[in-house]
Amino acid sequence: MTDKQPQTRLDARYSDEAATAVPWAEAEKLLAEAELFWISTVRPDGRPHVTPLPAVWSRGALHFCTGPEERKARNLAENPNLVLTTGTNTWDRGYDLVVEGEAVRVTDDARLRELAAAWEEKYGSFWHFDVADGAFRHGAGHAYVYSVAPRTVFGFGKGEPFSQTRWRFSLED
Repeated sequence: MTDKQPQTRLDARYSDEAATAVPWAEAEKLLAEAELFWISTVRPDGRPHVTPLPAVWSRGALHFCTGPEERKARNLAENPNLVLTTGTNTWDRGYDLVVEGEAVRVTDDARLRELAAAWEEKYGSFWHFDVADGAFRHGAGHAYVYSVAPRTVFGFGKGEPFSQTRWRFSLED
């Protein structure tokens, strides 16, 4: 997880002349408030896999959970690189965010209890999780929890002015 401030850049090639780079604090707020994300992982044979899921923003990272037998968990066991996307499905209003990073499994029970409380606070009692043995427990099932500290985030302002902002946390990209 990262507390450092990213390099922020407006990409003029894809932005209106009146556009300005969105401050990272605004993007963080949107990530924290977003209810639904789309996760993109890569299957072992190289084909993409995309599915929706809820996520929680905490301590500078997105967190999501999935059953260990689910396709996304199996994909992440082979390749932890992923993309999480959120926003609106309109072309002329709203703001879309694309988070690139690496999924790291959270196994510390104390941290998992914090995240379980955050899930329930954000999504309600339907998303109540107990914690045991390094995983969320829900009824008879269990789920692994992953943390994704952003490596690079892209923001797309839709409508006047259209814009594309990039926040870079790593010099690798």
